[in-house]
Amino acid sequence: MSSTHAGSTAASGKPILKSVPRLSLRENLAAVSAIRRDQLEFMQNAVRNHGDIFHMRLGGLPMIMVNHPDHFQRVLVDNHPNYDKDNFLYRAVRSVLREGLIGNIGGESWRHHRRLMQPSFHRSRVADFVVNITDLTAELFRRWESQLYVDDLVDVTTEIADLALRIVLRSLFGVDMDERSRKFAEEFVEVNTIVGDFFRFPFPPLSWRTPSRNRLRTLIKEMDGFVSHLIQARTSDDSERNDLFTRLLNARDAKTGTGLTPGQLANEILAMIVAGYETSSNSISWIFYQLAEHQEIQRRVQDEVDDVLGGRPPTFDDLPKLTYTGMVIDETLRLFTPAWHTMRHAIEEDVIGGYHIPKGSNIYLNLFIYHRHPDFWPEPTRFNPERFSPEEVAKRPRNLYQPYGSGPRLCIGKHFAQAELLIMAAMFAQTFHVTRPQGQPPVGFAPLITLHPKGGIHLRLRRR
Repeated sequence: MSSTHAGSTAASGKPILKSVPRLSLRENLAAVSAIRRDQLEFMQNAVRNHGDIFHMRLGGLPMIMVNHPDHFQRVLVDNHPNYDKDNFLYRAVRSVLREGLIGNIGGESWRHHRRLMQPSFHRSRVADFVVNITDLTAELFRRWESQLYVDDLVDVTTEIADLALRIVLRSLFGVDMDERSRKFAEEFVEVNTIVGDFFRFPFPPLSWRTPSRNRLRTLIKEMDGFVSHLIQARTSDDSERNDLFTRLLNARDAKTGTGLTPGQLANEILAMIVAGYETSSNSISWIFYQLAEHQEIQRRVQDEVDDVLGGRPPTFDDLPKLTYTGMVIDETLRLFTPAWHTMRHAIEEDVIGGYHIPKGSNIYLNLFIYHRHPDFWPEPTRFNPERFSPEEVAKRPRNLYQPYGSGPRLCIGKHFAQAELLIMAAMFAQTFHVTRPQGQPPVGFAPLITLHPKGGIHLRLRRR
């Protein structure tokens, strides 16, 4: 394959495609230890040295890294039918979540599930669950207020994870947390670590009989048991409830008239519980951290919240009015995207940015790197909510910012997540002024399945 620029043409008049540049053997060998030591630093250096598209090996597994808006647009939107999730990253995810929407390879199976579930997550339907978010958030914040007299240092990450799980359980089943659900949360933390380690060094395969792989299977079995317990308890209750489980149980495909099988329903419930609390808890922790880091931004959020809400809890209709708070959330998600990387598999050969993509290629898309692209984000590591003013957004290429993905596989829970983050941030700003403890070093990253704050986030609160 010629390395001639894509603008050149052969005698036949067809464009001559470029071959994707490759990391050298030495670089690929060095990557094995570099990725295990600091995966994010390795990827940043690789993009800096090789540009927006290159071929690399991760633990011996070949993949093509893409890092340009045109590349993302091609893979996720314009030619999305050619790119499914039949790759080693999602095989690992499917070991936990099976064929739920998140891990489903694609094709008609995925489309069927999406058609069934989409109506339950329309923006208008999210309004029904706002009271769950406000009530449970207010309950946590009252407890924090009562503790300020003893110790004003709060373990935000742990407490918010607990809150997010409470919200998803009440929205799904109308139930409260108990010891069994706390055990589920602990089990997923362990699963997250094992699978995150596997991606950094995908050997031995998850199917092997090693202590960590055996432990993973045990944890997954326990998590499945928890979901089965929830479903059994809910279906044995004859009372009418307007919860997400009821909606999904009764959902029917307009084309076929069929619903989810019991196994499919259990898989989707597991995926929603994991996604509903894991990504939201990380995001809100990072939002509170940024408010503590940037006092002027915190004051602007407080002023807006006071002006819009006047001291009352937010309603669904209030959320579009919290424009600056929404900009702060968007900028936080840009820098700390919880679903920080994804992969696709090329079903047939393709062309991306003038480069030939062979059939069967694994395409790697790293949102952490992409959302820091210096050609599109001036001073990319600086926290600046003004990037998300309407004027600035209009200047940027489409699909440059995508914390929820894009195209047909856009996160189905986007509207729920956005409402949850806005409500929590607004109520937090109403209630507390937050600072980072003096002498505390900056919080680093733990890139597992999701992007965790390394060591957790601990902040000082005082009542406003």
